[in-house]
Amino acid sequence: MEYSVIIIDDHPLFSRGLTQLIETQKCYKVIGTAKDRMEALSLLNNVTPNLAIVDLNLGQEDGLELIKDLIALQPKTKVLVLSMHDERFYAERALKAGARGYIMKEEAETQVINAIQTVINGEIYLSQKEKKRLLEATKGNGVPTDNFDTINSLSDRQLQIFVLIGRGLGTVDIAAKLNLSIKTIDTHKENIKAKLHCASSGELRQMAIEWTNKAK
Repeated sequence: MEYSVIIIDDHPLFSRGLTQLIETQKCYKVIGTAKDRMEALSLLNNVTPNLAIVDLNLGQEDGLELIKDLIALQPKTKVLVLSMHDERFYAERALKAGARGYIMKEEAETQVINAIQTVINGEIYLSQKEKKRLLEATKGNGVPTDNFDTINSLSDRQLQIFVLIGRGLGTVDIAAKLNLSIKTIDTHKENIKAKLHCASSGELRQMAIEWTNKAK
């Protein structure tokens, strides 16, 4: 049986390389690529792939929201996240959004193929390290290793705003980008500050910048 795959990544060169890697396996065929949300949803209006490989870093767009959109449009398509973002901060969120697996781009090619096969077979793929972390968190044994671990307490919307703050956007720009009111963004920022124990907006901004760089 041949399985169809689409790739959603904003770096065409990477997409071409990944396509070549995937098609070394005779049972997989890449039937389309997209570089952003609009192209991805347009593509999925015309094809129903077995697997969508998604990068969370799509410029200024939110990859987690894209996963939800993809599954709503094509419920039978399984989603594997292949991202540069640290799995500690995004793997669990990706699974909650509906993805079936998460692998970082720094992994070996053989592991990428393994992740694809695992998800295609209907199983969840995570690294052994991330599986252990999630298991310990479930048992209540997770011990924060640094101040950034508190980021996991943020909701997806709060994380989205936190990342945009880290990228240098102000309240007005964030409100316009997310199509929300300035008051709503301010409320979210205050809640984020409380969760992360930031005493001021400046402290929040500095933490967001440092974390955004670290999570890349």
